[in-house]
Amino acid sequence: MKFTPAVLAVALSTVCFAQQPSGSMPPVPPALSAAKNVFLSNAGADAGLFPQPFSGDTNRAYVEFYSDLQSSGAFHLVSDPSEADLVLELRLIAPYGPTNANKQNGAADPRPMFRLTVYDRRTHYILWTVTQSVELAFLQKTHDHNFDQALTAVLDQFLAVAGKTPAH
Repeated sequence: MKFTPAVLAVALSTVCFAQQPSGSMPPVPPALSAAKNVFLSNAGADAGLFPQPFSGDTNRAYVEFYSDLQSSGAFHLVSDPSEADLVLELRLIAPYGPTNANKQNGAADPRPMFRLTVYDRRTHYILWTVTQSVELAFLQKTHDHNFDQALTAVLDQFLAVAGKTPAH
């Protein structure tokens, strides 16, 4: 079988086009946008993050996130997970990892990060996870500022995925 240059060009362009990503995101689980009641679970913080580099105690993220989520008005916060549509689990992680690794190979020194895991209360399946690193700092005040910024970013990302408008 003999192929002309035109046939080869059409065949190759079809293959290349088929391999390109569509650019659209797959659908978000409908339970996220349908939820009205949420329960916030405090999964705590890993050791070594309080009182240095962050001020306060291991409940700081939970207290601030709870207050900001409540102020957003996007959901009704309930005190019992059995009354919730979604269960949110917030955790501050101090990941282990390389020290002074070769960043060109994709390995970097890990930073503390927030992880918000969203569960469907009825099925207990994970519907979504938001992870946000806390930027590096040298001064206590800057550590605390970066902590607050990262926590706000987690809330904003969650609200966006849930189809809600951030409060600020």
